[in-house]
Amino acid sequence: MRIALDLRFVNDHFPGIGRYVFSLASALVSLGAPHEFVFLFTSDAPRHTSGRPDSFTAANTRYDLERLLRASQVQALAAPPPFSVAGQIALPALLRQARADLYHAPYYLFPYAGLPCPVVVTLYDIIPRLFPRESSLRARMFFDLSTWLALWSARRVITLSRCARDDIARAYRVSPARIDVVYGATDARFRPADPAIVAEVKTRYRLPDRYILCVASDKPHKNVGTLVEAWRRSAFGRCETAPLLVLAGHRDRGMLSFDHPAIRDLGAVAEADLPALYSGALLFVYPSRYEGFGLPPLEAMACGAAVICSRAGSLPEVVGDAALLIDPDDPGALAAAIDRVLADPALRAALSDAGRRRAATFSWRRAAEETLAVYARAVR
Repeated sequence: MRIALDLRFVNDHFPGIGRYVFSLASALVSLGAPHEFVFLFTSDAPRHTSGRPDSFTAANTRYDLERLLRASQVQALAAPPPFSVAGQIALPALLRQARADLYHAPYYLFPYAGLPCPVVVTLYDIIPRLFPRESSLRARMFFDLSTWLALWSARRVITLSRCARDDIARAYRVSPARIDVVYGATDARFRPADPAIVAEVKTRYRLPDRYILCVASDKPHKNVGTLVEAWRRSAFGRCETAPLLVLAGHRDRGMLSFDHPAIRDLGAVAEADLPALYSGALLFVYPSRYEGFGLPPLEAMACGAAVICSRAGSLPEVVGDAALLIDPDDPGALAAAIDRVLADPALRAALSDAGRRRAATFSWRRAAEETLAVYARAVR
């Protein structure tokens, strides 16, 4: 089977989707399965008159696409950006040129008609529909229309949790039998970091030895405000020797500011520093009201951090019994959970051990194998 996978979304504008596509593509290649892969990418390098790029230098990405695109079973195919009109028009011809048996779209925006082969699309969540106040009317209408068209034109749909599958099926009246759940996983670099590296990262970010960590954007459904309120109510948060509550993540609305001496917002941090930040934390807290998968708690678990997270969306499905679960809209319950974990070293150790075991049950190799099975069903 010749499988076309669209890597044009592996760029820093789509950090979560880019990580998913790059990790999946790498795992598919490493399986050694008897398939050929066509990886579409957007190049910022000049092209020969033949249309082939002079190099595999991809635009605006932190990932090593060049190594992946040079794999022996991969045909690298440069294409215009996916959001351009040229990108939409060119895709059917490129897939014909590549003799693709199947096209995997990792985003809901692709040509909905005229493609020469079956389509598998990955849909991660329906947050614009579930949280309409977080986006404009125009953005919601575009999302709804594009999702409807993607569901109409795709032979199979992949999503990353049973929760997301059920929400998509209910909201868009699609049979759940058309939707396959394939869990994601953490990168291999998410594991307990060397103490010397942890110490260096703490020094660089001016962090104390004792801190609580939350890695989340400032989108309202991430619910960072409830965590801040819980920390104000927490007995530990009111102590003069309180650990520092450290917030990290992408900010669309500027840096967060709080009138609390034991809270600091780092904003976006380098991904290379995340394993050490997770590893050095006393506790990782994730108060999100909804996730289609929920990678940060899994990354924290893989690094050995004790985890508290919301009983919401896919999070219970992902963390299992390896984390303390709380109501995301109850700051009092969250404060009590934080105090309980901080006061009990044995509980922190038990959560750490359980979290590492839980994170180890998710792997990109298994995700790649299950994704290949979805491709086979789509082609049949």
